[in-house]
Amino acid sequence: MAEKRDYYEVLGVDKSATADQIKKAYRKLAMKYHPDVNKDPGAEDKFKEINEAYEVLSDEQKRATYDQYGFAGMDGGFGQGGFQGGFGDFSDLGDIFGSFFGGGFGGFGGQSRNSNAPRQGNDRMMRMSINFMDSIFGKTETVSLEVDETCKHCNGSGAETPNDVATCSTCRGTGYVMTQQRSPFGVIQQQSVCPDCHGTGKKVTKVCHECNGKGYEHKRVKLDIKIPEGIQSGQQIRIAGKGERGTNGGPNGDLYIEMLVKPHPTFTRQGNDIYMSAPISAIDATIGTTIAVPTVYGDVDLKIPEGTQPNQKFRLKGKGVKTARGGQGDQYVEVRIEIPKKLSKKEKELYEQLRKGQKDNPFERFKKAFK
Repeated sequence: MAEKRDYYEVLGVDKSATADQIKKAYRKLAMKYHPDVNKDPGAEDKFKEINEAYEVLSDEQKRATYDQYGFAGMDGGFGQGGFQGGFGDFSDLGDIFGSFFGGGFGGFGGQSRNSNAPRQGNDRMMRMSINFMDSIFGKTETVSLEVDETCKHCNGSGAETPNDVATCSTCRGTGYVMTQQRSPFGVIQQQSVCPDCHGTGKKVTKVCHECNGKGYEHKRVKLDIKIPEGIQSGQQIRIAGKGERGTNGGPNGDLYIEMLVKPHPTFTRQGNDIYMSAPISAIDATIGTTIAVPTVYGDVDLKIPEGTQPNQKFRLKGKGVKTARGGQGDQYVEVRIEIPKKLSKKEKELYEQLRKGQKDNPFERFKKAFK
């Protein structure tokens, strides 16, 4: 069996990372290795490893236990109420352990986390490619995906009726059982998940006929995803309740869809502005002209003044991307002057006449600068 990697290493964060930094790192990795997105061998195992690391590091109490004891603290021997009671007159040892170990022994006056409380499921990540024009104007895209939805008959309880749910007799509804072990310090009590109810604190006496006691139904559903106008690559759309299923009747997580905008052959986008280049002839650049340039909203006449220089840029106000607040970017057109490689006899004669009649020769002006 392969040796487990440090949870911080799995998520690629420092041990001093904040909760937000841990969540951000998890989302990025989960989106990369999710089995729905990544079909490479080993991706599913990597995804499970990422989820395991996040489950510990996103929980303040579990993270504190892991920081103190490493993987040994995750097997039920520490943390959640280990060393509770059993010390007779030495009950103040809790304060002593707290001063040395930072209060990692939850049984000394601290309250353990309620394991059978409803918990929201993890978020899911996926990517969607859209065309450049769809990112400008928005659209509605229908996607199909598999999701676990709460059973409508039992509302997630797994029981046929509300009367078919009883308190677990083994743990008396706590979700935990206590075991005792003698040591040189006295009797040590160790808390572990109840083997009969698996931590829920409840037992179902008659399972739901719709979901067979699972509390959820696995479905393939179609979702209409509304892509807002002006969305950019990397931005995400949140679909509430379409993530991984919750536990103990908790709600599903959310689905985050990252948009990937395909490049356009003519336009490029920077912020809310659109850029393009347009070829013109040397004659048009010299004496000026008017050209019909494409924009995302259709062709627009652009006046090219005489004496236009190579790579000169022109601004088309309000022809960029519309913003969510009602503003709008611009479009910038960079002219690219093309010099003909071949001339007809007539064209060559006309160019010769122009050269003989020109009053200012750039190269002659350049040479005079050296005299």
